[in-house]
Amino acid sequence: MRILVSEKVARAGVRLLEEEHNVDTYGELSQEELIKIIPEYDALVVRGDTRVGSDVIEAGKKLTVIGRAGLEVEHIDIQTATKRGIIVLNAPQGNSTSSIEYTLGMILALSRNLPQAYCSVQNGEWERHKYTGTEIREKVLGIIGLGRVGAGVARRAKSFDMKVLAYDPFISEDKAKEIGIDLVDYEFLLKNADYITLHLPTTVDTRNLLNEDAFKKMKRGVNLINCARGGIIEEAALIKALQEGIVAGAALDAFAQEPVDSNSPLLKMPNVICTPRIASRTQEAENEVALGVARGVLAALRSEPVATSLNIPPVAKDVMDTIKPYINLVEKMGVLAVHLTEGRIKSVEVKYNGYISKIDTKMLTLAVVKGVLNPILQEAVNYVNAPEVAKARGIIVKEIKSQDTEDFVDLLSVTVRTDKSEHRVAGTLFGKKEGRIVEIDNFRVDVDPIGWLLLIPHEDYPGMVGKVGTILGENNINITSMQVGKTTAIGTNIMIVGVEGEIKCSVLNKLKELIGIQGVKKINFDTE
Repeated sequence: MRILVSEKVARAGVRLLEEEHNVDTYGELSQEELIKIIPEYDALVVRGDTRVGSDVIEAGKKLTVIGRAGLEVEHIDIQTATKRGIIVLNAPQGNSTSSIEYTLGMILALSRNLPQAYCSVQNGEWERHKYTGTEIREKVLGIIGLGRVGAGVARRAKSFDMKVLAYDPFISEDKAKEIGIDLVDYEFLLKNADYITLHLPTTVDTRNLLNEDAFKKMKRGVNLINCARGGIIEEAALIKALQEGIVAGAALDAFAQEPVDSNSPLLKMPNVICTPRIASRTQEAENEVALGVARGVLAALRSEPVATSLNIPPVAKDVMDTIKPYINLVEKMGVLAVHLTEGRIKSVEVKYNGYISKIDTKMLTLAVVKGVLNPILQEAVNYVNAPEVAKARGIIVKEIKSQDTEDFVDLLSVTVRTDKSEHRVAGTLFGKKEGRIVEIDNFRVDVDPIGWLLLIPHEDYPGMVGKVGTILGENNINITSMQVGKTTAIGTNIMIVGVEGEIKCSVLNKLKELIGIQGVKKINFDTE
């Protein structure tokens, strides 16, 4: 496939992409140039300067994935990408360490007046008393936003013997206790923190979060650090708070307008440290971000789940390690279930029994829906657009979880209901990686979901297997496997026959003409 890298990305990531696909790199492209060439590409990799709006996405007729080498994706139209079934992913972890370390550096720089002292010496001065600083030991650090970076700052601040408070309405008390910090409300943090550091995105809810009212509630002499996003701090209110002494010092790496206006009063204040958005910029981070986005793009092009996708449910690494062996299995279960049905699909029910019910299974349910819809729809269905495609067709998707177990430690079942019938397929893992379908409706089976299969429900009387085998043999069709699944209902069986390659309709019709055969279904697990 062809991949377009439209900005400068570390060579390590580009090399990884080149191992599997053709890669074209451009240091800079205008919007017109990008729109002109994007129809030729299957994947697009950008940094923060390339705007990927609806015009670019609509022009990218072959696009299946857009990768952002970094964290922020405000410049990418995720909604349009989702409607087109295009995965949008980023590399959120590659520069976390850099941002964490930079934040601690800013705290220390504020406490010890490092930039000011350096400039003083550069000017030929030696004013030791003027730049006497303060220790951060036993000071209160207030962290607003306890994501990867915020939590990392908290852990490292504790090693400096700081007392850490955090405000984050989306983090549980248990998570905060794991880190060893106190989770408090917003106003308590403002009133008690000696240092406040921001680690959250700019959204409708967080824009100008630190405004004039917030500064009035802060402890006098507080130090403020923002290495996250511009727009969270109302800069006019900050300037006023600095002038009034409410804020003793500020260290800023992000601004409402970037590059920052050269006439901004912030640049002229001796107690303010300003840097040009470099918190996440280290050699190590550049490489990790490039490798992270490359791995995600390659996974998307292989139709594998992407842990850092922004328009499908995010999957934690430990969860992915658990569910990964099931993903292919449940998709094939969906393929099989839909081949059994007749009529208009009304609902898809996915049930998880056993330990698997305790974890996040959204990705597995998506895989089931993908498997159900792909064989019956002309449009390509993937992990991104599967929910929208199902919803647009009035198909209800439902998850059920139960820790109860019977014959298997973990059992996953897919039930597809139509206006005419209902069919159920269940599967599990043999060992830790080998997926097997173990039930089809009420028949107990052992099916490896690969290649071509024939499903032949039939009346239970002697000679049925021989008759089927004879017809296949006479038509030069090699049988790779055969089993008969029994049900508790007397007089019915299902024959499951693995065959090499496609089977002509004329052969299927001969099988259907056999006395006692109740139907013949063919499934190709390798392509559907």
